[in-house]
Amino acid sequence: MAFEQATIRIANERAFGELRAVLDQVFAADRVTKYLKKLSGQNIRIRELEAILAAGTLDVIGGARLGAARSLYQSLTVSDQAQMRELYLSKIEEVDQVLRARFSKLYRYY
Repeated sequence: MAFEQATIRIANERAFGELRAVLDQVFAADRVTKYLKKLSGQNIRIRELEAILAAGTLDVIGGARLGAARSLYQSLTVSDQAQMRELYLSKIEEVDQVLRARFSKLYRYY
């Protein structure tokens, strides 16, 4: 299932694009395992995007300067943030089933 852009126009295309690039790097095949290990070590569930941004995990794995992803996310409008969360949630569902089973604790709802 690929991410489909909502019909809502993105207000801050530059910041949205930069944050999307960070997500693409984090979920690249060679980095996603490192990302999942990092989240596991921080005891952050994978769906808690705001906690992940606050911890700087996307910056460390995505190669951005510390705090860059969080500041980009905060610069987005509420509707842009919602679209970014939807994009992020679609990315975590695209992770290989073997990795999802290995890190099943991160994917649990409780």
